[in-house]
Amino acid sequence: MKRMQIGKVSTSRLEKTVLSKISHHRKDILVNSGVGEDSAVVDFGEEVLAISSDPITGAGQQAGYLAVHVACNDLAAAGASPIGVQVVLLLPPEATDEMIGDLMTEINDTACSLGIQVLGGHTEVLSEVSKTIIVVTAIGRADRDKFVATGGARPGDKILLTKGVGLEGAFILAGDYPDYLLKQGVSPEALEEALSYQQELSVLPEGLLAASYGVNSLHDITEGGLYGALQEVCAASKCGFHLKPGSEIVRPAVAEICSRLGLNPLALISSGSMLITLPEAEELQQELYREGIKSFQVGEIVKERVSLILADGELKPLEWDGEDELWKFLGEI
Repeated sequence: MKRMQIGKVSTSRLEKTVLSKISHHRKDILVNSGVGEDSAVVDFGEEVLAISSDPITGAGQQAGYLAVHVACNDLAAAGASPIGVQVVLLLPPEATDEMIGDLMTEINDTACSLGIQVLGGHTEVLSEVSKTIIVVTAIGRADRDKFVATGGARPGDKILLTKGVGLEGAFILAGDYPDYLLKQGVSPEALEEALSYQQELSVLPEGLLAASYGVNSLHDITEGGLYGALQEVCAASKCGFHLKPGSEIVRPAVAEICSRLGLNPLALISSGSMLITLPEAEELQQELYREGIKSFQVGEIVKERVSLILADGELKPLEWDGEDELWKFLGEI
């Protein structure tokens, strides 16, 4: 039997083996489990509860910091403000009290910086685990008329991208593999810039602003980068996209690291970037800019179920195998 590809399972496999097995749906669940829907939304009257879970497996240093932000970013993509997180730590036998304590301090400090609480969780040492796995469940709230679903994109919507692509991927690579990157010709200046992306990995500011503005869909760009996020949005919304990316969405450090490692920045894990679709984008872009957040129009949503990208002056089918560039790097190093 062929081994599965490392990373998130494909949309078709997810629908066949997971989502198709969920048969009972309550009326008070406003956003159900589905492709691209990272948060469930539960009706509580005038407010809704949003809940999302995410693991951290591909990062080494500052994994606790990433775990909290990645989970809370899912809530931001639902237009919800986080309240707290549940933390599950699955640890290898080599784990020490000092290591666990340092990790929990990092998780708690990150939660405090967002004004949220560590609500509880589970901690266990397993012989089957060779590297620490962190699973965070984030819980948040929103006004009932303000939450946003990934599957809300509509034909004609403009596609906005905040900040740029590959921020999380570049940060992980620079933090975990600096010596290797330097040997590949990445400059110390690029490493320093990539490490500074740590301060930009939350999408709470743009998510909450966009939700209050009234947009059709939100999706934080994680595994699979811009390609993966767009495919998830369109799978959830039953539509397609024309992607027209400009070079300005790839920051210099991301471009240099990806060039030296032979990676595609548009398919690199990109927490810190939000994908937004709405009929008219300019006014929201101005609002984001006033809050210090750059955004870029990178295409449009179309009715046809196609994935096209502008290349050599014409729209061509997007050719992507579905694997995040970080996993490719980790599999080859």
